[in-house]
Amino acid sequence: MGTAQAAGEKRTFLPDPNGVAWRKSSYSNQEGGDCVEVADGVTGVVPVRDSKVPGGPVVSFGDGSWAAFISGVQGGRRR
Repeated sequence: MGTAQAAGEKRTFLPDPNGVAWRKSSYSNQEGGDCVEVADGVTGVVPVRDSKVPGGPVVSFGDGSWAAFISGVQGGRRR
């Protein structure tokens, strides 16, 4: 995984999103519809992608931001 810094931000890049273990969200449509996948085992970030487009873009969140998001969803909070 590489990093780059631009305008005060630190960005992390996955060298090969196909080389990580992806799991489908338990809230995704199990009939093949709206599916979000999350990659496990990437240090410091949580990569997220659309399972219907596995070669498409990957959005990565800092693990603290992701934990806060999951906590909010589980607590019923939405923004």
